[in-house]
Amino acid sequence: MADVDLNFLARQMDRLISDVANIRDDITVLTAMGTRLEGAVHALTVEVRAGQRQFARLNDRVRKLELADEAEPS
Repeated sequence: MADVDLNFLARQMDRLISDVANIRDDITVLTAMGTRLEGAVHALTVEVRAGQRQFARLNDRVRKLELADEAEPS
């Protein structure tokens, strides 16, 4: 086994500190990406629901016109 001195331990600690900082930065980036995607999914859900309501109202208007047309004597 190689001799372990304080310089070796100091270099290993510096490497570990650097690795932890890199992992912390990765976690920060991934958290931000997840938050952005969550917001995008929520916005898309709101948009789709609004589109469904618009389509339902259009359907109701067409149905009323069809019923009015059927009720008129020919």
